[in-house]
Amino acid sequence: MTLMTKKNYLRPLDIKHGRIDMGHGAGGRAAAQLIEELFVTALDNPYLRQGDDGASFAIPVGGRMVMATDGHVVSPLFFPGGDIGCLSVHGTLNDVAMSGAQPLYLAASFILEEGFPLAELKRIVNSMAAAAREAGVPVITGDTKVVERGKGDGVFISTTGVGVVAPGVDISGINARPGDVVLLSGTIGDHGVAIMSKRESLEFETTIQSDTAALHTLVAAMLQAAPGGVRVLRDPTRGGLATTLNEIAGQSGVGMVLEEASIPVLPQVDAACELLGLDPLYVANEGKLIAICSPESADALLLAMRAHPLGTQAVRIGTVTEDPHHFVQMNTSFGGRRVVDWLSGEQLPRIC
Repeated sequence: MTLMTKKNYLRPLDIKHGRIDMGHGAGGRAAAQLIEELFVTALDNPYLRQGDDGASFAIPVGGRMVMATDGHVVSPLFFPGGDIGCLSVHGTLNDVAMSGAQPLYLAASFILEEGFPLAELKRIVNSMAAAAREAGVPVITGDTKVVERGKGDGVFISTTGVGVVAPGVDISGINARPGDVVLLSGTIGDHGVAIMSKRESLEFETTIQSDTAALHTLVAAMLQAAPGGVRVLRDPTRGGLATTLNEIAGQSGVGMVLEEASIPVLPQVDAACELLGLDPLYVANEGKLIAICSPESADALLLAMRAHPLGTQAVRIGTVTEDPHHFVQMNTSFGGRRVVDWLSGEQLPRIC
């Protein structure tokens, strides 16, 4: 994000009534003004204030670097419990954290559609800035582009995060072993149902809120509580819990057996899923994590998770088994057992 001084243009942006036009993406005065008055004002930090096209930062001594990138095309842009701004921060921070890393910095890229209201863009950027400040992870570089009216959908945001994994921490989808325990940090399906209820203008007696949140502090508490005990971490976003566990089973070459009665679903989410013909197991989450851990670490991890604000409803939901077919199965509430397969198709498009 290249900066300019205010003496180089005439009047401030009209945030209340103004809209994005093609000049905001042309690289001239209008583009620099948009960046200075809207983006830098909200995301301000010493790295952005350097005014360079890239950010230079120190790398912590020891450990391994982790980088993750994510694109956000959620529709609608604003939904109960969040918006595309905070979601773009949380999503990438969580991808970094699922490697056991401490996130350090973020970069952001905005694709803006001609005609998009500046007031809505400001709301999004302010939300993004608040999420970054709360997480303690600044946005230190970025980019904006503008596309013609009708060739975008308001705003798309891509974010990239970097972090560092401490020496001795080894967390990966290939690490699950037979006998390991599967933990879940809380209720499933909240985010996807919040998006769908807003999109379809559905009203329920209780508002269904997205669970979007940055999980790196929860991960840090878990790693401190059970050093070496966490083998796999994953946030079950698109495809939900079921698809994520199938991914891990395939990566590690194992099977899993879940307990349906142990998987928490809010009553209003369960009711909405029944109304919409959805299975909560496949609905996206943005503030929950799956942990696969050694059996001797499970109790300590559950205590640490439940002591954290983002893990108060943490539960044990299953075990890892030896299975050459890498099936994820579930003991149902009716006493039978069924296969929990991969998601087929797309239940909820554009939920993140």
